[in-house]
Amino acid sequence: MQFQNHLKPNDGANFGVFRPSVSKGAVKFSTFGASQSSEQMRTLEISAFARWYERFCVQPHQPFFANGSVQLIAFTGLMLLAFLTNGVIGADITLFHVYAFVFVIFIQFFLGFLFVVFPKFLVQASIAKSTYMRQFWAYFIVSWGFFASMFFVGKFYVLFMALDLALQTISFITLFKIHARSLVKDKYDTKWVLIAFAAGLVANFAFLLSQVDTKFSFLLRQIAIYAGFYLFLFALIFAIAQRMIPFFTSVKIAGYKINKSKFLMEKLFFLLALKVLFTGSSLEILPDVLLFIFFVYELFFKWKLPFFKAPAILWVLFLSLYWIPFGFFITAFNDLSDLFSWGAVFEKASLHAFALGYFMTILIGFGTRVVLGHSGQVPHAGKFAIFIFLLLQVVTCARIVAALGLNFSLDYAFWINLSAALLVAALGIWGVKYVTILLKGSTPH
Repeated sequence: MQFQNHLKPNDGANFGVFRPSVSKGAVKFSTFGASQSSEQMRTLEISAFARWYERFCVQPHQPFFANGSVQLIAFTGLMLLAFLTNGVIGADITLFHVYAFVFVIFIQFFLGFLFVVFPKFLVQASIAKSTYMRQFWAYFIVSWGFFASMFFVGKFYVLFMALDLALQTISFITLFKIHARSLVKDKYDTKWVLIAFAAGLVANFAFLLSQVDTKFSFLLRQIAIYAGFYLFLFALIFAIAQRMIPFFTSVKIAGYKINKSKFLMEKLFFLLALKVLFTGSSLEILPDVLLFIFFVYELFFKWKLPFFKAPAILWVLFLSLYWIPFGFFITAFNDLSDLFSWGAVFEKASLHAFALGYFMTILIGFGTRVVLGHSGQVPHAGKFAIFIFLLLQVVTCARIVAALGLNFSLDYAFWINLSAALLVAALGIWGVKYVTILLKGSTPH
């Protein structure tokens, strides 16, 4: 205190910070300047950021899931904004709704998952952090660039579509090399993941070509949309689901035995290819009915998933699969209505049964499991998670009501906006808990 009393008014700027030290029992004070202090503070901040970044990127799923989750909310919110404002977003809805969800958003979740499990399935070394983080930052820039391009006039977005295709090709090559190097005899599941991924690349390229105005542009875009939806997303998700869900069930439920049909993915991919080929024709009813029969037989007579014996973290995955036969049931009735001119309107009911009931539910179910399991926690679904799972089912039902309600003079805009708003809410609530875990990261091994 005596020392401080002798300081001149401006000495604080000169002396800055006092640092006590002990020498032979006596306490001494040394000082270092303000510039030196701020430099040290910056060093500490950089060190803290470096430690966080190391935790954030220690596992591939963390950055990919985190960015995918935020983008899922952002693009859904953009869609809701477009519905509510009626034209403020000048971009074509097929871009920020269809293309974004099929080729930009969901792929980030799958890659985050596949970059973790592919080496394990094939008994290969883990993908180097430098490899998957380079791809992550590229996806981050391209995906947000595509999002920003929705607010600009012109075809600025085409640049990001081309970059997205190039980037997905690089990711495909990364996974293919792991598959090719592996000496594991059973590569059935990884082979079909790659086949579905390759179909997605072709569909993505077709969508890019459709941006050139020709007499084939509309047809090319329709083929790209349906091929991307069924041969890429639908097939890729099921290729993963048919491997993981029966396995999880056999581990968790005592006495459950895995029982799948032979040539499961071959049959499915062939029927989905027929559906894409016959879309819009009178023959579309053929693959739709066959797909309905296929999934009813496979899920209820072969797999026989024990829904009522399973914990919530497991039955939510079962629930997502049950939307598949329901979706093809709707498409079959839609086909019959067209064939016999019943005049019934189905709008996009079946597509959203798949997109929300199947894709979104299984994404959140798997996402919850992966986030908890890879952060050192036991995968489980408490009341919070169960609420989100059930809210997603309400979202799906609301969107289907919007479509089928056209036959009963229901307010289409109300139900569309309600389903979109509930989806934003569900994803936002889920993100508050689980994206936070992703952002905190994990302790490096």
